[in-house]
Amino acid sequence: MGGGDKGLLELGGQTLLAHVIARAEPQVAGLALNANGVPDRFADLDLPILPDSVAGYPGPLAGVLAGLDWAAERGAESIVTMAADTPFFPCDLVPRLLLASEGMEAPLVLAATPDPERGQVRHPTFGLWPVSLRDDLRAALGDGVRKVVQWTDRHGGREAVFPVDGFDPFFNVNTPEDLARAEAMLT
Repeated sequence: MGGGDKGLLELGGQTLLAHVIARAEPQVAGLALNANGVPDRFADLDLPILPDSVAGYPGPLAGVLAGLDWAAERGAESIVTMAADTPFFPCDLVPRLLLASEGMEAPLVLAATPDPERGQVRHPTFGLWPVSLRDDLRAALGDGVRKVVQWTDRHGGREAVFPVDGFDPFFNVNTPEDLARAEAMLT
């Protein structure tokens, strides 16, 4: 999409991030945004901006770690992550992630959807993450782990399966064609 912040792209007169925030706010006690670079571009969101706490931009797990560090400073036990380019994720994301985590010592759950060709598809940027595993995650990143599912599988991560009703609710905007499709989905 030209290398800019996908979350700042317009969809139906609002940014993708505005759509994500509108879906997230009713489900959580607080919001923060993981973003690297100049944080001023998000000033109008009035959210804490959390840069990666690991050098070299090692991917989504670094964003998870930044969120876990932020949550730990506030005494929280877990966080939920959502992608800024996925405006139609379920309005019951958090309750269903929590339900799937019942009985887990360290609740670690990724969202998933069924796919007739590929089986269950995990959406690794949508998950419930325990603050108690943040030191392990920091060490894993230091050891070169970059794949989310590699790390979650190591810790017995579960899946919360969400239905696909006409379209995958975790559809994300990666191309101009995806943005046009998202516009059509609004109507």
